[in-house]
Amino acid sequence: MAAAIWTPRVEKSEGPLYLAIAEALADDIGGGRLTAGTRLPPQRALAEVLGIDFTTVSRAYTEAQRRGLVEGRVGQGTYVLAARTPPPRAAQALVDMTMNLPPQLDDARALARLWKDIGRLQNDHQGDLLMRYQEPGGIAPDRAAGARWLAPRLGEIEPSRVTLCAGAQGALMSALSVLTEPGDRICTEALTYPGMIALARFMRLEISPVAMDADGMLPDAFEALCAASPPRGLYCNPTLNNPTTSTLSLERREAVIATARKYGVAIIEDDPYSPLRSSGPAAFAALAPDLTWHVATLAKAMAPALRIAYLVPPQGERRTGALGEALRAAAVMVSPVMSAAATQWIGDGAAEDVLTAIRAEARTRQTIAADILPAGSYAADPEGYHVWLSLPEPWNSRDFASRLRLSGVAAVPGDAFEPAGRPVPAVRLGLGALATRDDIAFGLKAVASLLGADAALAPPMVV
Repeated sequence: MAAAIWTPRVEKSEGPLYLAIAEALADDIGGGRLTAGTRLPPQRALAEVLGIDFTTVSRAYTEAQRRGLVEGRVGQGTYVLAARTPPPRAAQALVDMTMNLPPQLDDARALARLWKDIGRLQNDHQGDLLMRYQEPGGIAPDRAAGARWLAPRLGEIEPSRVTLCAGAQGALMSALSVLTEPGDRICTEALTYPGMIALARFMRLEISPVAMDADGMLPDAFEALCAASPPRGLYCNPTLNNPTTSTLSLERREAVIATARKYGVAIIEDDPYSPLRSSGPAAFAALAPDLTWHVATLAKAMAPALRIAYLVPPQGERRTGALGEALRAAAVMVSPVMSAAATQWIGDGAAEDVLTAIRAEARTRQTIAADILPAGSYAADPEGYHVWLSLPEPWNSRDFASRLRLSGVAAVPGDAFEPAGRPVPAVRLGLGALATRDDIAFGLKAVASLLGADAALAPPMVV
């Protein structure tokens, strides 16, 4: 049975058009207007009827197939499957956009491969992974795998320089333990990772923020701080900065390095997102290997549960004994099972396959954001996990986040990224942690609606 005359009821102004078509299809299936076995209009024919691009209809059909609404039959067309009744939106959990995580894989083959690799660890290692301690910093095969993972960004490095840590937070704490003492001062970007702010407070370190613009840290501002009183170190997140999404240019990196050399300042490069970039400037650790402590976590580039980070101290670093003591004091050792899993995935190419799938999904989610959020209201990178939303006056970030939560959506207030907690009129919206694209669209529509409301009078959005 053909349904060549089926036409979705959509408004071109309401978010991504391909999602609106998929939603209309779901509504018509759920409402019984399209029954199981109905053949949908050919994609090109529907595009002509709606007066839109063929690719938009193609994306809509692909999205409908991903949701299990339809199936494509080679040479026959696209057919409606049996209706599924989703739970009402109000019955679902909060749409949590506070976490900056990679999107969940929607690739059964890739997931099966990861689990299969974990199963192989039993045959390859027997009981050693479960019943033995390993040395702090990791064993030789795991260090070699880390060097291989880092090579595209740092070049060829000796595996002996790679130290395995219990996540990026453990790596940062270990590096700071070697470099600083309570009361010392470090520099960070003016808007920086809240985990570093918490670490500085815990370790009784003073933070001097370095001014930023839309392109990242200002080298002249760093120079001025160093000239007044050189800090013990500079912590930076120069690629896909959390939260601003900026990537520091090669020219600025070289200027920062020149200042750090002049005043003897160590650079701590937190680099969780570089693997997402198809291209970009060289890492600080590649440009200044003698100054830079490089931290690269797998949690952001592969799987959040993989609490493994690779820490590469500067070339010629003489305090490796102190680093080992810091690692032992913090966690005794990293998990041998997780280390072996990471080594297995890197070695057989599974890690690169997962990374490729994550990149593709991240780009798709950024496209959804671009279709829903007002142009010019936010900063983002097409290959990143989050957007940095600027708030119009008189909104402040905490009020906006509170109102947004009443609409069923959680976001991080910009104040959380300011070392002194001063007001920052922006919020960070994480796109990766949400399970479905529907949740992303719901959350972003709530954000867009609240942006257009009066800050003093806006009621909670009802959806």
